[in-house]
Parts: sequence; structure tokens; C-alpha cells
Amino acid sequence: MVGQCFILLPLARCQENGNADLKRKRRWAKLFDQLDLNKDGRIDILELRTGLASRGVSRSSVDKIVHAGDTNQDGELDFEEFSQYLRTHERQLKLMFSSLDRNNDGEIDAAEIQHSLHSIGLDISRKEADRILRSMDKDGTMTIDWNEWRDHFLFNPLHNMEDVAHYWKHSMILDTGEQLRIPEDLSEQSKSSVWRQLISGALAGAVSRTSTAPLDRLKVFLQVHGSFPGTSNVLNSFQSMVKEGGLGSLWRGNGINVLKMAPETAIKFTVYEQIKCILHGNNATGHLKLHERFIAGSLAGAIAQTAIYPLEVLKTRLTLRKTGQFSGIADCAKQMLQRESIRAFYKGYIPNLLGIVPYAGIDLAVYETLKNSWISRNTDSANPGVMVLVGCGAVSSTCGQLASYPLALVKTRMQAQASVKGGPHLSMTALFQNILTQEGVPGLYRGLSPNLLKVIPAVSISYVVYEYMRKVMGVGVPR
Repeated sequence: MVGQCFILLPLARCQENGNADLKRKRRWAKLFDQLDLNKDGRIDILELRTGLASRGVSRSSVDKIVHAGDTNQDGELDFEEFSQYLRTHERQLKLMFSSLDRNNDGEIDAAEIQHSLHSIGLDISRKEADRILRSMDKDGTMTIDWNEWRDHFLFNPLHNMEDVAHYWKHSMILDTGEQLRIPEDLSEQSKSSVWRQLISGALAGAVSRTSTAPLDRLKVFLQVHGSFPGTSNVLNSFQSMVKEGGLGSLWRGNGINVLKMAPETAIKFTVYEQIKCILHGNNATGHLKLHERFIAGSLAGAIAQTAIYPLEVLKTRLTLRKTGQFSGIADCAKQMLQRESIRAFYKGYIPNLLGIVPYAGIDLAVYETLKNSWISRNTDSANPGVMVLVGCGAVSSTCGQLASYPLALVKTRMQAQASVKGGPHLSMTALFQNILTQEGVPGLYRGLSPNLLKVIPAVSISYVVYEYMRKVMGVGVPR
């Protein structure tokens, strides 16, 4: 009898495993049939993108699936390749599920999510853990079983808990051409990942600023002169720029605008990290509260601006220069030193510094309000998604610019006024009074239109280039 049990138990297990394999293959066959839109027995990348779009799978994730599963390199997946990819991926997902399921009860709760993320250096609140849980909990039990976990991540090419953490808590460095926001969770990553991400953000900002440089030059001219010299309206200002200095004149001042990005980004992040350590002590991985982020961001921005401010003044002078006035950045700096002394490099410093506070405060407050409003309306999603974050960033940046624009205008006029031979050198207060007297309140917003026009393209270009550079440098993507 005992011998029979020893024989029957392995047979029962084999039968059970065989049934599980059969069910899994049937499930994969059903998925394959749904994705094979033209019913030719193969799935190409376009069919996969179309079929997985409703599941919220990104184009980059689809590309990774095809790359990983296409063993014969024909650009398509047959059923065998599709099944092999899912078999391998489910095995990885099972290992991640087991690592999360600390009490081995076959289910993951919010506390286990918190603990797992804490173990890789990412601290989240219970509320955030509950939101992550609800995004995967299909039966309303406030726990995740294996089937829910597998179905949620089946077509997300994630390899480890770090990948899952980045999926749950995505961060971006987006440059609107005015101020660079430091992502909330950037400092929760490894140092090498942080600096690769900062480089990606700086390169994205460089491309973004170069693409919108003509609008930026027009803005500076409108701030200082009201229009391009010799024109009566804004519409023909671009034509006048090209006529005066050729097509390349549209990008005057852009070189130094791009050049100052790298040191400004590095200083801003380094100072932000130091302030975060002061606020949180040894708990460097803790989240900053909204007011703490405002303080840290404002101070980091002020110190970074102080360090690179001479480059800001040079950028304004080079933007406004006439053809042949300076041979380059060094010549411009040399002439300023000879004619105006070192103080010329800090013209407009006070209004620039004052402008950081309303910009940073309103930008952050509006961004958080919009993001949290979206989250409260979409409780089934743990991650707002990049397009929501880009939209929030564009709106919040616009609001911040509206609040700080008069100070930015006065700063630019102060930077430029020393270059006007024999022109008056007015203080910040005197400039404000002069503008209000001669031009009224609208005078404080000259150049606002091209400045706002460049926000959406700047954010969009910055995002596209940033995502591409993240992939190239292997930042926050499955490897």
C-alpha cells in the first residue's frame, strides 16, 4: 500500500503539472490569436503595438518584447517564439512575486510592497502602497495573487524589482527653457544612474533649447526693445533678423545658453541633495514634503544661478549683438571687462534671484495639485504616465512663468542696458517705475507670447530626446 502511494504521488504531480502546462498553452494561444490581427500565424511589431495599446504597453516595451522573442531575427513572432518569450518572462515574474510574498501565503499586500521597495532604497507611504495595490487588484480583496501579478506585468519587459520600482514611480528631467525641475525620486537611485540621468536631461535640454532658440531670441528683443530694431510689429521680426545677419542669426546666444546647462544642472542637483540631507538627517532616502521640496528647490536654484550667472549675462549680450560686434564668447567677456568692470557680469542679479521664489513655488504647487488631482480621479492607476506628467509640467511651468515674468523682464533689461553706449544704468526699482510710467502694466509682459509659445515644443522635444537618451545610456529601463 505504501509502495503504491510512492508511485501514485509522482504520477498525480505529473498529471497536475501537465494540466497546468496545457492551460497555460491554451491561454497563450488565445492571446496569440487576439494579437494576430491578419490571422497569418505570425505577429509583427505593428500588430503587437496595436494589440497591446489598450493594455497601456508603451512602444519601447513592445520593441523590447520583439527583440527578446524574435530568435530567428525575421522581425516577427510565430507562436513558438511567442510562447517561449512568455514562458521565460513568467518565470522571472514568478521569482519577483515570490520575493515580494514574504509570508509565503500566495498573496501580496500593501505592507509587503512597502517592505520590498524599502529594501532597494525606495521609501513610500502606506497610501502610495495602497494605490499601487489597487492598480493590480482586480477582485477587490486589497491583495494581489499570482494571476493578478502575472496578468498585470505579462507584457511589461521587467527583469527585477528595481525595474518594477521604476515602473511604479517614473521620473523625468524636463527642461522648458527657463527652469529645470528636479524629479522627486531622482535621488533615490544609484549614483551612477543619477548622473547618467542628469546627462540625459542636459542633452535633452540642449536639443530642446536649440530647437526653440529663435523664439527665445525674439523674446529677449521684445523684452529689451519692444520689437526687433527697425520693425514695427512682431510678425516681421524674424525676417529682419535673417536680413540683418543671415539664417544663423536666429540662434545667436544659443551656444552659451546650452553651454551653461551642464554646470547649472550639476550644481543644482548636488546642492539639492545636500539640503535634503540637512532636512532629513541620516534618512537620505526619505521623501521631502511639499514645503521642503520648495525650500530645497529654491535654494538649489538660487545657488546654481549665482554660480553660472555671468554666463546668463553673456547669453543676453550675445543674443542682442549686431553682426560683427563680437567674435565669440571670449571676445564678448573681454570687452565687458575692459569697458564695464567685473560688476557687469552680475547686472540684474537681484531680480533674477527674486524671480526664482515665485517661479519655483507656483510651478511646484500647480504641478503637485494637477498630479494629485489626476491620481484622486484615477485610483485604479499607480502611475500617472508620462503624458500626464508632461502635461502637468507644461501647465505648471506656464503658471510659474506668468508669476515671475516681470522680474525676468527687468533682469534682462538690466543685463542689456550696460551694452547701450551712453544709456542710463537704472536700478531694479527705477526700471519697474520707468516701465510702468511709460508702458503701463502690459510693458512688464513684453515678449511673453513667444516665451509661452516655446513651452509646449520645448517640453515635447525635451521629453522625446530624454527618453531616447535614457535608452541609449541604460537609465531606468530593463537591461
